[in-house]
Amino acid sequence: MRHEYKHRITYGDYLMIKSRLKVLAGQDSHVGGNGTYTVHSLYFDNLSDKALREKLDGADRREKFRIRYYNDDTDYIRLEKKSKISGLCEKQSAPLTKEECMKICNGEIGFLRASGQPLLQELYAKMRYQLLKPKVIVDYEREPYVYEPGNVRITFDSNIRTSLYHNRLFCGQYPGIPAGEGVILEVKYDAFLPEIMERAVRIPCRQAAAFSKYAVCRRYG
Repeated sequence: MRHEYKHRITYGDYLMIKSRLKVLAGQDSHVGGNGTYTVHSLYFDNLSDKALREKLDGADRREKFRIRYYNDDTDYIRLEKKSKISGLCEKQSAPLTKEECMKICNGEIGFLRASGQPLLQELYAKMRYQLLKPKVIVDYEREPYVYEPGNVRITFDSNIRTSLYHNRLFCGQYPGIPAGEGVILEVKYDAFLPEIMERAVRIPCRQAAAFSKYAVCRRYG
């Protein structure tokens, strides 16, 4: 279980925090030449928008499923389940192929039950009995930094785009619908956030507001 906080910040805030992190932390090994990578996600929800409502209501226990891959690398695709319990986050994942993802988008989910993977079988059960289905694509650019003490991971997300058409999941850099301005700061850590990093991400005289990329993109459908 990890602590996780997300806040919308201004571009000026981003430049200030980035200048500190470049001195204190290292960049994730998966970034490209410009220091970023692209995140592609397909989120699930049911007919009553359970995941969205739980998020907006601030439910103490909530979960959401998503399919995720990075850049244009469809050799590494994961089904992820993110759970939040009493303010702490947990993530479970299982591998999927591109072909399996397309089957899920087309409602061909029998293979999930026969997979032998507990997380895939859980998705099958909830698609059958909670009527979960692919709901919205969320794409964005991520600039990540890591700091080993406390297992701290700090990321800047920008250029958030969305689409309600599931067949665009593997379209790479499709235009999409712009879904959020500014920069999203995410701070993740285990048991503690070292004081030096707490100071690095602090924004003087500004009260940060929590932010959900999924909730913002759901405004479009």
